[in-house]
Amino acid sequence: MSALTEQEFRVKSDEALESARRALLPLADSEGFEVELQNGVLNLVFEEPSDMKFVVSPNAPVRQVWVSAMARSYKLSWAPDRGAFALDGETLPELLERLARTFLEGS
Repeated sequence: MSALTEQEFRVKSDEALESARRALLPLADSEGFEVELQNGVLNLVFEEPSDMKFVVSPNAPVRQVWVSAMARSYKLSWAPDRGAFALDGETLPELLERLARTFLEGS
């Protein structure tokens, strides 16, 4: 696995958060939650079934994108073969969609 330079990481993490935001918009619209990208941090804000916020933030020193959701932490590293930040083969948009659906189903 090749390490990203800090500059490469910043570009790729910005792109990853924007692409995750876009990928989640249809689900957010249909399920009534907010997807906000501000100051390089992506937030998923739920009011139903209860108040909850998922926070997605780049962590430049370790070149990872960190997701905090439902009292758990997920640390995604750059996966050159997927061209994405991934954890156990699951890309950032896939992980966020799965977590959002899990939360919305109330499990």
